[in-house]
Amino acid sequence: MSRLADILRRLVDLNGPLDVGQFMALCAAHRGAGYYHRRETIGLAGDFVTAPEISQTFGELLGLALAAFWQQAHPGQPIALVELGPGRGTLMADLWRATAHVPSFHRAIRAVHLVEISSSLRQLQRRALRGLPLVFHEDVAELP
Repeated sequence: MSRLADILRRLVDLNGPLDVGQFMALCAAHRGAGYYHRRETIGLAGDFVTAPEISQTFGELLGLALAAFWQQAHPGQPIALVELGPGRGTLMADLWRATAHVPSFHRAIRAVHLVEISSSLRQLQRRALRGLPLVFHEDVAELP
């Protein structure tokens, strides 16, 4: 039996049945035994590939649309970017690169909040997004 199965069995023995939300949270995020903590999950060596890993187009278009919206609706206002489950940081890197020609947009960004539970992915994100004002969170509830 796997370590996660042992953990789940112990919890059920102690507290009774788990609801689906508790079960899924443990399976995905349990430190050391959850899916996102035990191995590489994204990319060709992982279990799935996301759009930003295939092409930079999505991140670039998203960045340009965001910068255009900001220029029209909130010029000069400070910005806090948030990405949930940023993987390797590819989407944010593409967004940042595409908006480099809008320096006022870059200057307005006070923080790039990344909600990420995997310490190994956080390391990849730090490398991919070096120089950006990164703030890491393990849960959306921690966001300002």
